[in-house]
Amino acid sequence: MAAFILSTFLTFAPTIMVQVQVINKSPHVLPAYQTDGASGMDIRAWLPEPVVLQPMERRLISTGLFFAIPEGFEVQIRPRSGLAIKKGLTLINTPGTVDSDYRGEIMVPIINLSGEEQVINDGERIAQMIVSKYEKVEWESVEALADTTRGAGGFGHSGTH
Repeated sequence: MAAFILSTFLTFAPTIMVQVQVINKSPHVLPAYQTDGASGMDIRAWLPEPVVLQPMERRLISTGLFFAIPEGFEVQIRPRSGLAIKKGLTLINTPGTVDSDYRGEIMVPIINLSGEEQVINDGERIAQMIVSKYEKVEWESVEALADTTRGAGGFGHSGTH
C-alpha cells in the first residue's frame, strides 16, 4: 500500500536535452550514456602510450576533450566504480567541477590507491561525467538564523542507530 501511495505523488519531468559544444582531439568516441537510465557518461583516456601508476601515485590523464558548457550548468567529473573496485583507481578531487567559462582540455586527476602498479591504456574509460544545472546565491547577512530541531548538531549528532 505504501508503494502505491508514494507512486501517486511522484511526477516525472521530461528529460531536458542540453546542447554542449565539444572539440574532440582524440580518436575516441564522444562521452556517451551506456544505458537508457544512466546519468553519467564515460570519459576515455587519450594517451600516446600507456601510463603506469605506482601505489599512491597521482597523474593528470588527458582526454582530448574541450567543452563550451552553457552558463548555469557545470560538468562534474566522478570516479568509475569498476576502476575503483577492480584496480584501486579513483579521482583525487571528486566530484571535480568544470565551470561554464573553462575552455581548456578536460584532464582527469587519477590516484592509484591499490598496493600494486596499475596501467591506464589509451581509450580506457577512466571517469564519468554528469552535466548538472546549478543555482547561484546572493548572500543575505543577518544577526541570527531561524531555529531548527537539529540546531548546530554536527558530525554524529544523531547517534549510531
